[in-house]
Amino acid sequence: MSHLPKKSIKNTTTTFKPVPVEEPKDNFQDTSKDEESIQKKLPYPKSVFFIICNEFCERFSYYGMSTILVIYLTDILQYSRADAKIIYHSFTMFAYFFPVLGAILSDSYLGKFRTILYVSMIYAVGSILLALTSIKLLNFPQREISILGLLLIAVGTGGIKPCVAAFGGDQFILPQQETQLALFFSLYYFSINAGSLISTSVTPVLRQNVHCFDENSCYPLAFALPGVLMILSIVLFALGKPMYKLEKPGGNVIVDVSNCITYAIKKKIRSKDKKDHWIDHAEEKYGAKLVTDIKSTLSVLVLYLPLPFFWTLSHQQGSGWTLQAVRMDGDMGFYTILPDQMQVVNPLLILAFIPMFSYWVYPLLSKCNLLKTPLQRMAAGGMLAAVAFALSALVSIALENTDPILPSEGNIQLRIYNPSPYNVSISVDELNLKNQSIESMGYYEKTDIELLEHRTLTFRLSCAACESVRNISVPVKGGNSYGIYFANGEIHYYLDEIAKSEIGFPRVRTLDYSADENVTYTMETYSVAVLAGNDGLVSLEEPGKYEFGRRNGERFSFKFSLGGIYTVMLNEKQHKVITVTKPNSVHMLWLLPQYVFITAGEIMFSITGLEFSYSQAPSSMKSLMQACWLLTTAFGNLIIVIIESAKIFEKQSNDFFLYTGLMVVDMILFTFLAMKYKYVTVETSEVEELRETNEDGDDDKVIRIGLDNPTYKEK
Repeated sequence: MSHLPKKSIKNTTTTFKPVPVEEPKDNFQDTSKDEESIQKKLPYPKSVFFIICNEFCERFSYYGMSTILVIYLTDILQYSRADAKIIYHSFTMFAYFFPVLGAILSDSYLGKFRTILYVSMIYAVGSILLALTSIKLLNFPQREISILGLLLIAVGTGGIKPCVAAFGGDQFILPQQETQLALFFSLYYFSINAGSLISTSVTPVLRQNVHCFDENSCYPLAFALPGVLMILSIVLFALGKPMYKLEKPGGNVIVDVSNCITYAIKKKIRSKDKKDHWIDHAEEKYGAKLVTDIKSTLSVLVLYLPLPFFWTLSHQQGSGWTLQAVRMDGDMGFYTILPDQMQVVNPLLILAFIPMFSYWVYPLLSKCNLLKTPLQRMAAGGMLAAVAFALSALVSIALENTDPILPSEGNIQLRIYNPSPYNVSISVDELNLKNQSIESMGYYEKTDIELLEHRTLTFRLSCAACESVRNISVPVKGGNSYGIYFANGEIHYYLDEIAKSEIGFPRVRTLDYSADENVTYTMETYSVAVLAGNDGLVSLEEPGKYEFGRRNGERFSFKFSLGGIYTVMLNEKQHKVITVTKPNSVHMLWLLPQYVFITAGEIMFSITGLEFSYSQAPSSMKSLMQACWLLTTAFGNLIIVIIESAKIFEKQSNDFFLYTGLMVVDMILFTFLAMKYKYVTVETSEVEELRETNEDGDDDKVIRIGLDNPTYKEK
């Protein structure tokens, strides 16, 4: 910097005193030219491109893994939907809690570069563990190791979250490179959304359309690709080290504030002195400036109390809404949308809505004298999130009307199939069922059989072409469904499944009268064969038209749709497909309105909230405010864990209505607090940092006296 004198800093301590800056008058034009010439002499730091590439790979890794996480928990690890939501949001909660520890580790001990490097290695180990554990052939304890992998990923992504953007900002000289810094954050934010958008589109396809390790899916590949990208992010980040401008850790404001508040509370309890504010008890030890800055910060943090509930709603896009999509029809005619692919709508809408709100929505509202202040926009964003969940509750009601009726604890369901070429009659004395006639390729169904106690039912089959009467005793238990069929001259039974698959794909059961061969189902599009043994329920690769046939060369086809459960009856001359559970009938595109409202709410709430917090916080408290902002997300996910663990309602629609009501009440409280808030103007020095270079050309020593952390939007 040519306008600052160079001084030796060897074995000396340099003290900087504020210098008054005169307002430029007649020479304003000349000053502008000088600043332009200075900027031309400062090349754009090439090191930031390593940081941007690192962020793209890390975000690809995180969103690629989290997009398929809920379905992995239900499909492979066999968790219930409620438990899968609890695990998913516990993971997210930790991912937003660890940034506080990452900031302390970076600022007080390791510095940003080493914190990012070391913690990223923990992140990569977690990704590798998750990919390896999903391979069933390795016989790892899948649940336990998967949870460990998720914990390591949470430590990794949370630990580097507060460091990467700030480390990129450290590479610029301010205020001379303010324009270049703004370009960096634009590229940085673009890399976040690009990584999210691509991975959210790709990993569901790898999960479902690729088959590996004798499975109809390939979670190992879907998890391995994000793991490889995480390793690549470490390599790219490390390669840039020779170009990075590194700063030594100099203490963390979070630690200082915590110590100051703790001391003030202790002093207030012990002392009888009266102060205007309880934090004033710490002024003698920690100084008036820190105490004043904490007062200003606390006035903003009071507004943070209702904020976690927004994230309680927003973060269910990856859990509750994905489980909602599992029960819906994604058939577009030319393409079938996978349930976890619906999450790609959010980053797409974010990229579209940001310029739309900046250039059209906000100016239009301002002309109408509406939503002119940041807090008003945040309250409106919260209400939009409530509308989104009201819509999702209505969609859930429509889905619940299509769900199969399941047997209660005191009832059973019974389905009797006749795949034989003969007409038969069935009698069950315990049910007062006598000589129920079932024609060839026909079936009998009763869904409301009341059982007063656990018992054994005796089925007696007779037919004109049979040589003798066949009998079978079936032990039954309330809450179950049973299937009975006549094959190969004998009566058989199985425990039936009529609830829709947790991952939404069609399932088929084959009842072959000859019972001496497997039936091959071949999906015409991919020519992938699925062998179906007699009376076994098989999950197909994906919905669509399948061709199936037997060893004698007979071929016929049928379309199996998302959510449906089908029974295929075969004999040497006939075939018939019976729909046991109706497929999904509510189309997945009905989710679009709630995605539009939640994304609009995110633009108004999240981005505005970051700008408000940054502008209202004292310059020394910027990093503390950022950490507290991330903590609101952690507590939002904790609220989900508490509500889901309580299992207040059985129906998902009631859960969504509960979230809607709580969000409305929460925003009313936020509006009340916002009405009492008085906006402040935070003055910052025009000189962002003073820079010295020693005579030997050693690395520059940077002393920050203004903004210590640039703001950034983390999705």
